[in-house]
Amino acid sequence: MRILVTGASGFVGGHLVQRLLKNQHQVHVLARPETEFLQFQNCLEKIVVHTHSGTTQNMVDNLGEANPDVVIHLASLFIAEHTSTDVEDLINSNVLLSTQLLESMAVHDIRLFINVGTSWQHYGGEGYNPVNLYAATKQAFRSMLRFYTESSGIKVINLELFDTYGPNDRRGKLFSLLERLRLNGEQIGMSPGHQRLDLVHIDDVCDAFLISLERLRSGQVENIETYSVCSGDSTELKELVGIYEDQAGVKLNVKWGGRDYRTREVMIPWSGGAQLPGWAPQIKLREGIKMLMKSDV
Repeated sequence: MRILVTGASGFVGGHLVQRLLKNQHQVHVLARPETEFLQFQNCLEKIVVHTHSGTTQNMVDNLGEANPDVVIHLASLFIAEHTSTDVEDLINSNVLLSTQLLESMAVHDIRLFINVGTSWQHYGGEGYNPVNLYAATKQAFRSMLRFYTESSGIKVINLELFDTYGPNDRRGKLFSLLERLRLNGEQIGMSPGHQRLDLVHIDDVCDAFLISLERLRSGQVENIETYSVCSGDSTELKELVGIYEDQAGVKLNVKWGGRDYRTREVMIPWSGGAQLPGWAPQIKLREGIKMLMKSDV
């Protein structure tokens, strides 16, 4: 298939592009002029890059040039706790850009779309209650998405991602932090550590995208389908750090209670979502952490 990927320079996008190439798909990516593709420099010559200037007409032109069978939309701006100066960037990245993409698909009669949401759209275990403004913008785009599915016949799979991890993660997430502590022995203050995390290895996440592609291509999707990409087996942060310490054979210098929980901290992950047919995580947490020890996290 000819597939257009947005957000290809990110952690999930970089791994997914490599999997798509491995599976013999033609990969086009949409990126801003300043984007660097550090995760797949070794295969950049196999990818067609389309540069987005920010205007709707430029997006229409890019989609016409790419002419994909499927669009996978990963691009977004994540800010855990925003300030007033972040509002425009969040709206522009997570609502405006996304809507430009759908409008361009409608113009060129491109019908298959995989969208990425977040478990943070379900604070307190509710069907919809955003943890933060980022999650609210992801839900706002879902309203736009509904319009285009009804008016233009676009078929959609929403994949709501939970915590992802794996090699070559430059996002500064938990395992990168723990690796830094392991190497330099510095002390860091963490929350009391009783929040639970549902972690899914990036290889399993990519499997979910590939299964979604086949589901769309086979014509099984009639309108919009939404699935949770989760392990269903959450782990308390304190326990998670303990598992890492066991695998690394070290005791990390963590000061529990050294900082407060975030505002609207997710203590228990959302568990009310549907699971993608044909998909289940294959890499258990201890195995995944052991794999990280053998790679650059």
